[in-house]
Amino acid sequence: MYMLNSENYNQEKIHQALDMMYVDRKNQFRELSKVLLPENVSNTMPTWKEFILNFSLDVESAFDTWSGKSPLSVNSPQKALTILRQLGRDGASLNLLMHRLSMSYNLSTEFKAIYKRLK
Repeated sequence: MYMLNSENYNQEKIHQALDMMYVDRKNQFRELSKVLLPENVSNTMPTWKEFILNFSLDVESAFDTWSGKSPLSVNSPQKALTILRQLGRDGASLNLLMHRLSMSYNLSTEFKAIYKRLK
């Protein structure tokens, strides 16, 4: 999981923050996993929560680009289209797409806040 594998994050603190966050955000993780991952993945893929968190970190990073906080990169258009296609699966309405984007963004910002508070 490349966003979490950067030198900015410590693996022990990642798991601690993720466990703390999952207690309150279990429904959001499950809702996003239904859209992004195959059925019953929580039984077969032990790192599914990290996958959802990484996706959420990607959404936040993409939003920074979309809002002009970060410069465009060569991959920005492809990344944006991939995020929108993944969240727009199953014929989602625009409102549902925005709900999923907001949910992903909020998971990312909450994870960063919890991670920062851990010592």
